[in-house]
Amino acid sequence: MIEKKTKNAKEIRKLFLLDDSISFLNFGSFGACPLPIFEDLIKWQRLLEKEPVRFIIEYGPKFLVESKEALSSYIGAAASDLIFVPNPTFAINTIAKNILSHGDEILTTDLEYGAMDYTWKYHCDQVGATYIRQHISLPLKTKAQFIEEFWSGFTKKTRIVFISQMTSSTGLIFPVEEICAEAKRRGLITIVDGAHITGHIPLNISSLQADFYTGACHKWMMAPKGCSFLYASKEFQDTLDPLIISWGYKTHNPHSTQFQDYHQYNGTLDFSAYLTIPAALEFRTQHQWDKQIEKCRASVLKKGAELSSYLGTYPLAPLNDEFYGQLYSAQIETLYPEELQRILFTNYGIEIPVMQHGDKCYLRFSFQPFNREEEIDELISALEEIRTTTDLWVKANA
Repeated sequence: MIEKKTKNAKEIRKLFLLDDSISFLNFGSFGACPLPIFEDLIKWQRLLEKEPVRFIIEYGPKFLVESKEALSSYIGAAASDLIFVPNPTFAINTIAKNILSHGDEILTTDLEYGAMDYTWKYHCDQVGATYIRQHISLPLKTKAQFIEEFWSGFTKKTRIVFISQMTSSTGLIFPVEEICAEAKRRGLITIVDGAHITGHIPLNISSLQADFYTGACHKWMMAPKGCSFLYASKEFQDTLDPLIISWGYKTHNPHSTQFQDYHQYNGTLDFSAYLTIPAALEFRTQHQWDKQIEKCRASVLKKGAELSSYLGTYPLAPLNDEFYGQLYSAQIETLYPEELQRILFTNYGIEIPVMQHGDKCYLRFSFQPFNREEEIDELISALEEIRTTTDLWVKANA
């Protein structure tokens, strides 16, 4: 058999609907849907509009099961333990609404996604629970350091562990497998935010031992926006009431489990995005995506080191596959992150986030097979021009 030749960055870029005038270094925020997957979405929407009643009531649910089964094989979890949700924030709100009790402590890190912090603080305030944001020192030196610092926040009141497998602001992979194993040994409930994981780094939920796991298929898996999932272990499925009560409650036509009925069928919804999972997986296979992203990870380590060196800061963790995937965050000394981000986009056509987290700011680039290493060089050149013509940022250690 003749092996297919992998496409170069320019050829892959043509598979996406992205604006050619933009250097797109922000895949991590919302992803980007390739044309073949987008066309699959339109196919489902046309089928829906051709006969809305039959599709929503009869055909659609069957296709939904098929899509869920395809996803379950890819992420290593039984289809009956998964429901589709619009985004991970929706999933975590569903969990938080149901899982907390008065006096509970939920242990997390001080590097979590802001919307998750808001969610847990809100629900903790409602029931009288406490959200413990344990400090993690950066730069990280070893996984052992992370694990030791994380568990130093444990008390006799700790009942729940919430942790991201990869955080938005730092782009770092956390040792979630070790954290979940220790949490299980201590009898704690484990909730993992894997928004950046699916389609990015290998995932097998069954071996992870998490009680709950949520991931976004519209990021690195490249499904259309609004396609995510929630995994719940069977032990906890019947404890989850839905955010929206609808026909799935006390249904006269029950599906396999209460978990599926309560959460998957809750009002009129265009669930076409959920049905594109097989097309997304086919796209990855057809274009040898796993082979392509191996090169991306090597580029991230190389160009990330160059970016941090230029900024006068240090990498947030040792430069290896243990901590990095296709995201890289470099600390940048600026009091004006929003203005810096605006100028990079408006004046230089570079789409990249500049994020404030606590008292630090991070410039984070994503690297997909359509990106070129020269785009990071162009970013550095733009930063140099901004540095010499404005007071938006200064080099650290300058």
